Amino acid sequence: MHFVIHRDRFVHSVQHVTKAVSSRTTVPILTGIKIVATNEGVTLTGSDSDISIESFIPVEEDDKEFVKIVEEGSIVLQAKFFAEIVKKLPEEQIEIIVQDQFATTLRSGSSVFNLNGLDPEEYPRLPQIEEENIIRLPQDLLRNIIRQTSFAVSTQETRPVLTGVNFTIENSELTCTATDSHRLAMRKAIVETNNENLSFENVVIPGKSLTELSKILEESDSLIDLVVTESQILFKLKNLLFFSRLLDGKYPVTKNMIPTHSKTDFVIKTKPFLQTLERALLLSREGKNNVVNLKTLENGVVEITSITPEVGKVTEKVQSMEANGEDLRISFNGKNVIDALKVIECDEIHIVFTGAMSPFVIRPTDNDHSLHLFSPVRTY
Repeated sequence: MHFVIHRDRFVHSVQHVTKAVSSRTTVPILTGIKIVATNEGVTLTGSDSDISIESFIPVEEDDKEFVKIVEEGSIVLQAKFFAEIVKKLPEEQIEIIVQDQFATTLRSGSSVFNLNGLDPEEYPRLPQIEEENIIRLPQDLLRNIIRQTSFAVSTQETRPVLTGVNFTIENSELTCTATDSHRLAMRKAIVETNNENLSFENVVIPGKSLTELSKILEESDSLIDLVVTESQILFKLKNLLFFSRLLDGKYPVTKNMIPTHSKTDFVIKTKPFLQTLERALLLSREGKNNVVNLKTLENGVVEITSITPEVGKVTEKVQSMEANGEDLRISFNGKNVIDALKVIECDEIHIVFTGAMSPFVIRPTDNDHSLHLFSPVRTY
């Protein structure tokens, strides 16, 4: 194999596929990046068997030449060293030559690296996916959905299915839900599908996969295709394929958890409420309890307190803009609520309580396509 490639474009692709390479894999070949050169261009692949990323660099695109192929072929190179080397090479062009016994030479300007490659035949093949169920949505929307849900997945491996985000679709409406059984984040969006009657549920994508994907997605309205099968999901961009395995297990039915009535509710400015909670938790850092007590007072005033016996107590009052219903006193995990407030983009939120021991809901006031649900904490 022998080709010359444009450095910046190559570095960009190498950084993408490296996201899928794990140093802790039990399969040694997966610590490498597979490089395949054909007369159409160069394809890079990285995988840890949960996530696989394939990035393609065409010979030319938009009248720009990126690659000159001298001889077709393939090689696997150690990701850890290769990614660092490529990033630091001095010139605009990089030349890669593979000789016998997978001996590989990287040349750029006066810099020459000789690396020992691995046999590309041993590298696992990527899944061939039948493109039956396709959803299409803008990249920035998907990135937003991931940001507004993936923080709420469980970090405990006791119920593996909760470490992912559940995607369901019905009537072209995509609903994404994440819960760790103490809190829940939900985001809905209207999407395009290749089939009007397309509907599925229990497609649970690992939170880790979505976090890596969101680093690749761009803030643009160019479209991305999602292709769903029994055990895999493929995210398809112009020159990039991102595969993720799906989690096994039945995702809990969350529709019934969301309360439809309210005993107490108020509308409050998001930022002041967030900052109040952050101050309330300043004393509980060491205690790790994160419990915040909320009490409604007269004239729509909300009192927030937090007590850490060995450190002290903090009390703060914040004015709501509108308050209805009974007086309320409730305790909750302040950190969980802070996480949710950070991803809400609206200036005002509507908080709905159904009682001191029942879950409560926070929604932005400017839309009804996202919500956050929290379980209260017993303090006695």
